[in-house]
Amino acid sequence: MAERDDAIINRHLAILLVAGWVLSLAACGHLGQQTVSPATSSGGRSGQDDAALAKRNEVVLFALALIDTGYRFGGKNPEAGLDCSGMVSYIFEKAIAVKLAGSAADIARVGRPIELSALQSGDLVFFNTRHQHFSHVGIYIGEGRFIHAPSTTGRVRTDSLQSGWFASRLEAARTLLD
Repeated sequence: MAERDDAIINRHLAILLVAGWVLSLAACGHLGQQTVSPATSSGGRSGQDDAALAKRNEVVLFALALIDTGYRFGGKNPEAGLDCSGMVSYIFEKAIAVKLAGSAADIARVGRPIELSALQSGDLVFFNTRHQHFSHVGIYIGEGRFIHAPSTTGRVRTDSLQSGWFASRLEAARTLLD
């Protein structure tokens, strides 16, 4: 029952995030630039243009559409199931035509390191979940949350960077989007 409640909460969070982005775009007519911290917002880095922000939004919207997709170790597409690195690779290729391959650690090697305090939507967050650096990866979606494919629940979901099991295992952030 708790898993079902979590899935409902995740779906509602996704709907609210998408609705918020749509309303902000409709109200402003363009993507604004904001200062960001992982606990507050998903806006842009200073000097970032609308095209870069649009790519970030594509990544996040594509990721949110995968909530509740089944987990499968080594999975690289939603039909068969996704693992964490397969989910990230699939999203980046389909949303913005960036090809990635390999494990979470392999993906970490291609990303540019960024401070956790500089996280923006679409950036990657890495965790030490098996006493091994970069053993899990997710995509930061804003508001201190990330989306990932954890094996423990069997479904793609969102979690908090500030609380819960993953918070104490967060080790690094990387970007592929600047």
